[in-house]
Amino acid sequence: MIKINDFSATPKYVQVADAIVEAIKQKVVEIGDALPSINDLSYQLQIARDTVEKGYRKLRQEEIIKSSPGKGYFVAKEQSFRLRTAVFLNKLSAHKKIVYDALATKLGNEASIDLFVYNSDITQLRTLLQNLSQPYDYYVIFPYFKEGREKAAEVLSVIPTDKLLLLGRDVEGVQGDFPIVCENHERDIYDALESIREPLSKYSMLKLVFPDNSDYPKAIIKGFYKFCQEYAFDHLLVGDLQEEQIKKGTCYINLAEDDLFHLLDKVSVKGLEIGQDIGIISYNETPLKKFILNGITTISTDFRLMGEYAATSILDGLTSRLEVPFYTVLRASV
Repeated sequence: MIKINDFSATPKYVQVADAIVEAIKQKVVEIGDALPSINDLSYQLQIARDTVEKGYRKLRQEEIIKSSPGKGYFVAKEQSFRLRTAVFLNKLSAHKKIVYDALATKLGNEASIDLFVYNSDITQLRTLLQNLSQPYDYYVIFPYFKEGREKAAEVLSVIPTDKLLLLGRDVEGVQGDFPIVCENHERDIYDALESIREPLSKYSMLKLVFPDNSDYPKAIIKGFYKFCQEYAFDHLLVGDLQEEQIKKGTCYINLAEDDLFHLLDKVSVKGLEIGQDIGIISYNETPLKKFILNGITTISTDFRLMGEYAATSILDGLTSRLEVPFYTVLRASV
């Protein structure tokens, strides 16, 4: 019933307690069932008696087990265990907060959530996963990496697929049935631009600001090129705004939040009018963008729905792929 990993960063007494909790969840032991004595478990696992006692004490404090003098330890009562959920964000941002808040709200008291941030660094994600202090029922991961994408399947392979949930996009090479709540990046940008094709027609050039060495999916570029070629828009990719010369008649599609404010500053210096001389479209709707100038046009995933879909996948044990709706908010910047 109980196995101890001598190489785990999780303390052995916690491993003992977690293994018993898992056995109760799986109905291996039920209400009133006796547990091994401290001496027996210490002998079976080849660990110190104090370690077993500390694990049992933890479970008693949580009222999961009880003891009876002369009789030993028993499963105390039917437990409604909260799902232990670990959420791994590639970075902190306004729209990731929307996802997280919606996930937490939908899960409510059914789950406890621990949040981790790995800064789009595959090595940092690996380290976090290897050094978790406890096992989780679900590992919710935004798999966006600046480098080392080819290692992603290997890094994620330490997670049982029945406990894995990917947000935003799939990872090639991960085997098994697990839920994915994702965006269709190529189709989404194509459909979004097509929906505002008429106001875009007043611009002679469309430019996608796609930062060099970023973690954004290349499928966005593919969808952008497809739209521009199909509707005969002159178009360019901008990897770095620092050297960009702002010219009248250009509409910029901007991905990064920092680049948005850099772009607005450059346009202001030129004295150009946004929405007439220069167009600006920003990825990812946030509450602030409707108040910037007279409003910034956004194309965006429904992040609230992404969080709710993720929570539903966890609560209902789904293993399906769910694509989140993408929408356009047309404002004065185009």
